[in-house]
Amino acid sequence: MNKSDKKEIYSSLFVPFLFLLTMWLVKIIEVNFNFSFVKFGVSPQTFSGLKGILFSPFIHKDFTHLLNNSYPVLILGGMLFSFYRKIATRIFLWLFFISGFWLWIIGRPSFHIGASGIIYALASFILVSGIIRKNPRLSAVSLVVIFLYGSMIWGILPTDEAVSWEGHLAGFVAGIIVALFYKNEGPKRKKYQWEIDEEMEEKFREENEIKINYILKKDD
Repeated sequence: MNKSDKKEIYSSLFVPFLFLLTMWLVKIIEVNFNFSFVKFGVSPQTFSGLKGILFSPFIHKDFTHLLNNSYPVLILGGMLFSFYRKIATRIFLWLFFISGFWLWIIGRPSFHIGASGIIYALASFILVSGIIRKNPRLSAVSLVVIFLYGSMIWGILPTDEAVSWEGHLAGFVAGIIVALFYKNEGPKRKKYQWEIDEEMEEKFREENEIKINYILKKDD
């Protein structure tokens, strides 16, 4: 692996790592100072609960909850910033705020915490974007997401009262909407030489086309 490859990997993981680091720092502060940030989670349909849109993804019930969300944040976040480099930050912010706001709209009256909404948003964005772009590399990434996180689909169903399925659903739908919105931006499908040649020939014909206009004139 050369320096360029290493730099690209570090660049792709920078934002996901900062996000992950904040998650762990919040939990360490809670444990060390015997404090709970749960009240900073999303409290749906309440004005004070709006702050949870910003804070809730960094708050977790315990270390098991935190650990379960850590790997997906790093893996899926790394995929986003690796393949959608130029627009990744914009996409991440949209996924972050849209998923949180929709959770505030549809959630049950309780404090919703955890990064799972962001994880669902990242997974659905990468999956749908890879499919609609018809890009072989992105399609392959989509297959990897299905293989690793396909079972997550059950998380958007109300099967467990202790789990914020609303947060999962909000994130999942947010990912789909953002993927459709950015379908014309980001990585393009690689064109083969024969496709380029055909486009150049077509352009040449259009530029050198001789147009003949016929004018009909009635006899006086």
